[in-house]
Amino acid sequence: MSAPIAHGGGITAAAAAFGGRQEDWLDLSTGINPCPVALPDIPARAWHRLPDRHLFDEARRAARDYYGSGEILPLPVPGTQSVIQLLPRLVDPSGRLAVTDNRVAATDNKIAVTDDRVAVISPTYGEYARAFASAGFAVDAVGDIAAIGGGHRLAIVVNPNNPDGLIWPIETLIALHDRMKAADGILVVDEAFGDTDPAPSLTSRAPQLSNLVIFRSFGKFFGLAGLRLGFAIARDDILARFDDWLGPWAVSGPALSIAGSLLRSDVSPIRGCIDERCAGLHAVLKGAGLRISGGTALFTLVADARAGDIYTHLCRHHILVRKFDYAPDWLRFGLTPDPAADRRLGEALQRFER
Repeated sequence: MSAPIAHGGGITAAAAAFGGRQEDWLDLSTGINPCPVALPDIPARAWHRLPDRHLFDEARRAARDYYGSGEILPLPVPGTQSVIQLLPRLVDPSGRLAVTDNRVAATDNKIAVTDDRVAVISPTYGEYARAFASAGFAVDAVGDIAAIGGGHRLAIVVNPNNPDGLIWPIETLIALHDRMKAADGILVVDEAFGDTDPAPSLTSRAPQLSNLVIFRSFGKFFGLAGLRLGFAIARDDILARFDDWLGPWAVSGPALSIAGSLLRSDVSPIRGCIDERCAGLHAVLKGAGLRISGGTALFTLVADARAGDIYTHLCRHHILVRKFDYAPDWLRFGLTPDPAADRRLGEALQRFER
């Protein structure tokens, strides 16, 4: 098992290292909407009873309409990380797509060793490579879709990408899917940051793309990451495997109830709030003389040779941003919750000794 990956949101560790009460820190280390939506009414029975089928089905129908997945009913999962962990099971020890519903890959009981390879467009969210490496697969970190070849039995594209915000065109991804399908492989597209701009999403094309798996995050856009909810979009037999591997009642009744309500709500005010907060963050970063090199509406990537020193300086002011061991000149800034936090960040950056 490889070492755990350090992700954003580690306020407890930051406070232990740099002092201060956790509640006084400004956490800009994640890509989560800092202005969570108001929770809808949750029926008491959603708390009292095990998640009943009608809640599950209603959440699936709401997700289908929200994501525009047509005949595919997205599968609710307890956060997309849960199904990332399951991805190696979709590929048997020979690297081929496991096509029998009751088939169990060797990775269920032991480490599978295979000459077939998995491609991950990189750099990106590190848990994909970790999940496959831990299952015994050879993982190729590739910088371009053109580098994915016939020897790759599964390819992963985060679109828009984390942390640089790179967006691959729909037709490019469809062409990659067709190449993967011809080699009996699978394309996984992670659209965790796709809610702010649905235009590049593949969800509406998913019913015609049989060897495609799409992951969508719920908590990032709605600001409810603690709910631990996401959706998988794929053909029925793949979703059935995920459902079976997750086991009964994997997603809580309150989470399903909230999804059923919020996915049918008007989300334009949420997008407007995120756009406003993004504009505020960009103004602060540019005012501090920092170069924006990428990002999405929910986070901004800065490239600066002094990134490590800026990170430490901000921690001393109890502001946490995301640094990267593989790119020491990068910092990722999440959105601030309000103009007062913009000013706090701006004042801290102005105090940095250049």
